[in-house]
Amino acid sequence: MELFMKEAPDVAKAFDGLIQSLIGSEGLDAKTKQLIYIAMKTAMRDDAAVKFHAPMAKQLGATKPEIIDAILLSLTVSGVSGVLACLPYAVKLFDTQE
Repeated sequence: MELFMKEAPDVAKAFDGLIQSLIGSEGLDAKTKQLIYIAMKTAMRDDAAVKFHAPMAKQLGATKPEIIDAILLSLTVSGVSGVLACLPYAVKLFDTQE
């Protein structure tokens, strides 16, 4: 993100504005938004994003089974590769901090 902000500050600022608008929308609560985001990023096999957002979901009250279910939802969309990449981190997040 730092390089993005350094090399394209106007675009980065606009992107941040988009993110803030999505965060502020009222259709879903914050925890549900994080769980959906985790599911989408798992489907994309973006384990770095899941590692970033899983603790946010936990802080918002998401349980281990909720985060695991969000990860498992990607099975029907993109197969097992995203689950294999992201599930270990989610399990570790709860097993090491309980």
